[in-house]
Amino acid sequence: MPLPLFALFLAAFAFGTTEFVIAGILPEVAVGLGVSIPFAGYLVSGYALGIAVGGPLLTMATRGVSRRAILIALTIAFCLGQIACALAPSFATMLAFRVATAVAHGAYFGIAMVVAVGLVPQAFRGRAVSVILAGLTVSNIIGVPAGAAIGGLWGWRATFWAMALVGVLALVAIFALIPQTKSESRQSGHLGREVRVLGRQQVWTSLILMLALMIGQMVPFTYITPLLREVTGLDAMVIPWILLLNGVGATLGVFIGGRLSDWKLMPSLIVMLAIQAAVSVTLYLVSPYPVPMAATIFVWGALNFAIGTPIQARILMWTADAPSLASSLIPSGFNIGIAIAAVVGAVLLEGGYGYRSLPVLGAVTLALGCLIAILSAAREHRSAVVPPHPALI
Repeated sequence: MPLPLFALFLAAFAFGTTEFVIAGILPEVAVGLGVSIPFAGYLVSGYALGIAVGGPLLTMATRGVSRRAILIALTIAFCLGQIACALAPSFATMLAFRVATAVAHGAYFGIAMVVAVGLVPQAFRGRAVSVILAGLTVSNIIGVPAGAAIGGLWGWRATFWAMALVGVLALVAIFALIPQTKSESRQSGHLGREVRVLGRQQVWTSLILMLALMIGQMVPFTYITPLLREVTGLDAMVIPWILLLNGVGATLGVFIGGRLSDWKLMPSLIVMLAIQAAVSVTLYLVSPYPVPMAATIFVWGALNFAIGTPIQARILMWTADAPSLASSLIPSGFNIGIAIAAVVGAVLLEGGYGYRSLPVLGAVTLALGCLIAILSAAREHRSAVVPPHPALI
C-alpha cells in the first residue's frame, strides 16, 4: 500500500471506529450520562444524521479549498471531537460533540476518495477507493472490539481518549504523506441533470433497499451489547470477541458481495436479502444460547456487508452520468437508515418490547426489501433499458 493511501486509510479507520464503537459501550455511556440505554441510542442517530446532512453540505462549502488542507482540518476536527466526547458532562453536550464529529466524517470520505484516485494511475483507481473503504471494515474488526474492551477495562471515556490518539496519528500521517492538492473545480449547469437521475426506478428503489438494509442491520446492532448481556447472558469482557466475529464476517462479506455483484447483481441481491431475513429470525431464536448466537452473528455480519456492495454498485451504475450526486447519495442513504434504525429501536424498547424483539423487526424490514428488489428487477427486465454511459470528466 502506498504510504499516502495508508494515511487516508488510517483516518478512515478512525472515523469508522468512532461511529460504531458506541454500540460496544452503550450501557456504560448511558450510566455515565444518567440516561436510559434506549435514550443513549440517540447518540447513534445523531451521528448518522450529521454524516447524512452535514457531510455533503460541508463538502460543497469547501470546494474552493485545497483538498490536502481540508483533510487536515477534518482530521483535527475529529481529534477535538474525541477529546470533547471524553470530557462531555451531559448527554446533550455529548450529542452535540458527536454530531459535529459526524459532519467532519461525512465530508472526509468523499474528499479522501477523490484524493486517493488522484494518487494512483488510472488502472489502480478502484483499488485506491477500496483502501479507503477498507478503513471502515477494519474498524469493525479491530477498532470496535478494541474500543469496547478499553471501555470495559478503564471506562467509556477512555475509549474516546484512545480514539483521539488514533486521530493524532492519522493527522501526522496525512500532514507528512499527502502531497499538495488542488481545490475542486466548480461546475455549473449540471445540477438539474444530476437531480433527474433520482427519477430512475433503479436509483430510488436502490435507495429504499439501502434504508431497508440499514434498518434491518442497525436496529439490533445499536443495542447488541445489552442484547448479549441480558438475553444471551454473556460477560462484558466476552462481548468484544463477539464484535470481533461480526467484524471478521463483515470483511469477508465485502469480498463476497463484490464478486457476486460482478457475476449477477440483482439475482444475488435478491437471494442475499431473503437469506438475511431468515438469519435475523435465527438471531431471535438462538439469542438465549451463547455458541449458536456467536455463530449467527458472524454470518449476519458477513451478509450485512455483502448486501451493501451490490446496492452501492447498482446506484453507481445507474448514476454514471451524475457521479457527484452518486458519491453523496451513498453515504447519506446509509446513514439516514442508521439514524432511523436507532430511533425505531429506542421507541420499541421504551414501549416495553425487549432487546430480543429487535431482530424480528430487522427480519420484517429485510423481507420487504427483498420484495421491492424482485419488483424492481422485473420492471427493469421488462423495460430493457441499459445503464447510462459515464459522464465525461
